[in-house]
Amino acid sequence: MNTTPESAQPAGPRPWPARLPFFYGWIILPSAALAIFVSGAGQTFTVSLFVDPLIDEFGWSRTTISGLYTAGSLTAASSMLAIGWLLDRFGARVVLAGVGLMLGLAALWMSEVSNQLGVYAGFTALRMFGQGSLGLVPSSLVALWFVRKRGRATALAGLGMVASQAIFPPLIHTLNTQIGWRQTWVVLGIIVWAVLIPVAVLFIRRTPESVGLLPDGATASQPIADDAPRPQLVQGAGDWTLHEALRTRTFWLVFVAAGSQSLVSTALIFHQVAVLDSRGLSAGVSAAVLSVMGPVSLAGAMAGGFMSDRFPNRLLLLAGQAILGIGMLLAMVMTETWQALIYGGVIGFSSGSVITVAAVIWPNYYGRKHLGSIRGAATMTMVAGAALGPLPFALTFDLTGSYTSVLVIFMVFPALSMVAALFAFPPKRRALPVSS
Repeated sequence: MNTTPESAQPAGPRPWPARLPFFYGWIILPSAALAIFVSGAGQTFTVSLFVDPLIDEFGWSRTTISGLYTAGSLTAASSMLAIGWLLDRFGARVVLAGVGLMLGLAALWMSEVSNQLGVYAGFTALRMFGQGSLGLVPSSLVALWFVRKRGRATALAGLGMVASQAIFPPLIHTLNTQIGWRQTWVVLGIIVWAVLIPVAVLFIRRTPESVGLLPDGATASQPIADDAPRPQLVQGAGDWTLHEALRTRTFWLVFVAAGSQSLVSTALIFHQVAVLDSRGLSAGVSAAVLSVMGPVSLAGAMAGGFMSDRFPNRLLLLAGQAILGIGMLLAMVMTETWQALIYGGVIGFSSGSVITVAAVIWPNYYGRKHLGSIRGAATMTMVAGAALGPLPFALTFDLTGSYTSVLVIFMVFPALSMVAALFAFPPKRRALPVSS
């Protein structure tokens, strides 16, 4: 069990979370889900709905907007190490409140943009505080509060993303039509502030130990350590620092094993309407595909979360990347509505499972103490991958009028991820020499 000062029982009256008749982690869980929900304001499925309005108003090409999105996302990716460090240093309560404030401001900024520099700055802030920070902090918070139930808890927190995918796109489509795209951003900013800041201040707590509890609601007579064995699952030994983790081969293998999902899926979703149009399918079919992705993504998240508590996480990542490859093949051949719906389901299931297992594998392998810094480095890859995906798709389409060639080239990424996952065994500490 962790023996840090924070794990000691606090002096005086026990904090109110410790006096509840149930484990406070069950309040942390829906709070994390709400934080993930509002990340929709900075996710690709939201930003993509503003691409055509930007083209219509400013006359820019799709490639120009994709380039601005790529540049903004890459800039945002570089901040994830800092966000992870802040999480370790100040805890999720402070960081989530700050992230909520900044994400709301980013949405308001987007309502006033008038040039490419302003759009770049807006994309940077949306990706930094939306996809990046709200992908990193809530899932890390769940991993701090749950150990033996980490996979299923992470999957349940993923309900926030499913709700976000189900609610934000139709809401934004309606608002864009009724009040215009600029005022729609104002509404999104207000939603972020109204949901995330009160939840962070009122309900988020740093760790179970900080309020006199143990992970999973364990008692002092049945403590839980981060490296406690679980059925059919071998963990890394104890808590690793970021520096120690970076020196292991496993870190880089997991890095690659989880990386291609954000690269490919973000590109496909960002260009969703155009991808389906290139296959002779209407915008209405595109909306139906998005509606399928959400619930099937939930199924993938649930499957990945519950299985990650029982099976080697690396093999689950391998399976998720294989499913992504199947989805890419479907994107190249679909011509009928039913085929497009299957494509949406396959991409959704892959995304849900890979994102969930990737969130679980880092604390499973490297412990909880420095999780923010380690997940920050990993999230940097996710955001960078999301940044790099849309631009080559846009360039290829502008040059050829088709996405087939870029999909063929991008097939190499899930293949590489599968190989990396196969060899991403739990890290082992090097034995120290025994002095005579």
